[in-house]
This record gives sequence, structure tokens and C-alpha cells, in this order.
Amino acid sequence: MTESSYHTPIMLSQVLELLSPERCMATVDGTLGGGGHSEGILERLPAGAHHFGIDRDLDAINAASERLSKYEGFHPIHGNFFDMKDILPLEEYGIQAVDGILLDLGVSSHQLDDGSRGFSYGQEAPLDMRMDRTAPLSARDVVNGYDARKLFEIIRDYGEERFAYRIANAIAEAREKAPIETTTELAEIIKAAIPAPARREGPHPARRTFQALRIEVNSELAGLAEAVKNAAMLLSPGGVMCVITFHSLEDRIVKNVFRELKDPCTCPPSAPICICGKKPIAEILTPKPITADEDELLSNPRARSAKLRAIRRIHI
Repeated sequence: MTESSYHTPIMLSQVLELLSPERCMATVDGTLGGGGHSEGILERLPAGAHHFGIDRDLDAINAASERLSKYEGFHPIHGNFFDMKDILPLEEYGIQAVDGILLDLGVSSHQLDDGSRGFSYGQEAPLDMRMDRTAPLSARDVVNGYDARKLFEIIRDYGEERFAYRIANAIAEAREKAPIETTTELAEIIKAAIPAPARREGPHPARRTFQALRIEVNSELAGLAEAVKNAAMLLSPGGVMCVITFHSLEDRIVKNVFRELKDPCTCPPSAPICICGKKPIAEILTPKPITADEDELLSNPRARSAKLRAIRRIHI
């Protein structure tokens, strides 16, 4: 697997402007992927700085490690950024806090394009969708093992699919005859469940359901708010965290966490003074999310749904 099989780093120049790696002595890429963002950061880090790249996909770790091996300060870590505070070996390098953190919550192009991974509704593959192929739960387990009600809730909530009820029931009926094994088999079941007029407009009819299954399999939203908060607490005063999201559910969570870090006060609005004692932890650098410009969209259409938000840790 080559670095070119992974996606072009989205909004790289904007990320670098916000992070300012040249001022950092310790940075973290919590979603390493093919290493594109990390390479941009490493190019600008001062001598003696450390950069930690975390990914749950061993293929990504291996590809990025080869790509970034020329940088002495690069440290790859196989794991989930949800566990960042536990898996970063900061003490080993005498680091008290980090100066920059990046989280790119998108699925890498390699994972989408590699038919064997089962992320794509357009390629024949076993139902898998695990970012970490050592994880126990696969899309096949969800599709064939969850009851119709649970499937409906996942497709409705994670996919924001208006035909979630019809799709969940169609899956439940189809698997009574035989287990659903492949991506294309599932895509056809979904397509048949959606009314014909709706199939003729917009993206592929299976897109939202596949997104929902991917989120469920990889627990992408469960615990995301806590993970972002924990990451922010690793920042040094003045440290910056950037988060790139790709759908409204992720973006809403990140936006709300950033607001809470900016204003954690839990006192009622009518209270004349704050008595809860909770002080602001960060300032928001992006009142509105940054999106890709037209030039980037022309060269990288996958950036279309991306939103970039950032905070800076303040002195407490």
C-alpha cells in the first residue's frame, strides 16, 4: 500500500496556519491515515520536536511510517485517538503537554477504495467496514445480528435517512432467507426498499445507510464528545486543536464541545454572579467552520462536506 492510495490531506494549508507547527515542540495527529497532514506538520516543526501519529488501522500505520521515516521526531502509535491520554508516551520523552492536535474524522480514501474493506456500496466485497481489522464487530454482525428496531434507529440517527424504517424492515426480511454477506447484496436490498422517485434524485440510495453502519461498527460517535474534551486537556497553554468533520452529526458534537470548553459555567442565566467556579478552558478560533475553497474542491471533491473547527487552550 503506497501513500498515494490514501487521501490527499484536506485543507492542509488552513490546518497548518492554525496549528503553526514552527512554534510547537510536541504535536499529535490523532487520525494519521496516509500521513499527509502529518508530513505537512513535520516539515515545519523545529529541531528536537516530537510528532505522534495515531491510527487504529495498521495498514495506515505501516504506510505512514514508511512515508515519514525520514523525520526523526515522528512516532507512530497503533490505537484509537479516543484513548489518546492513555496511549501517548509523553512521559517517555519528558513532555508535559502538547502544543498542537489534529483530528481528521474522515475515512481515508484507501479504506473506501480498497474493495476488501467493505466500506463501499459500489464494489463487491464482504460486509466488514472495520477501521481496525482486529476489532470484533463487523458490518456483517450488525446487518445480520441487530433486530429491526435497532437497525432502524442506527440508520435513522447515524445516516439521517428518511426511509430508515423501510430499509431496516427490508434487511430483516432478506436475512430470514439467508445471511446478507456482501456490500453489493446489501446495496441492492436498500435500493429496492426506497421508493423509485427518491432513487432518481441525489446520491446513491445506499450512501446514508452505509454511513450509518460504518459509524456503528467503529463507534465513531459514541464517546466522541468525551474524546475531544480529553484531547483538549492535553494542550499546553496557547496550544491549538483542529478538528475536521465530514457530516452534520460529528460537526454538531465538536461544535458543542468547543462551546462548552469556551463557556463551561453551569450557573442559571438569572444568577447575578458565577458560583459554579468553572472557568473557560479554551477560546474558539473558528466562530464559523472553515470549508475548502473552490480550487481544492476541483482537485479533491471529497473535501466538499468537510468542516474545520479549531480552539486554543487558554491560561487558567
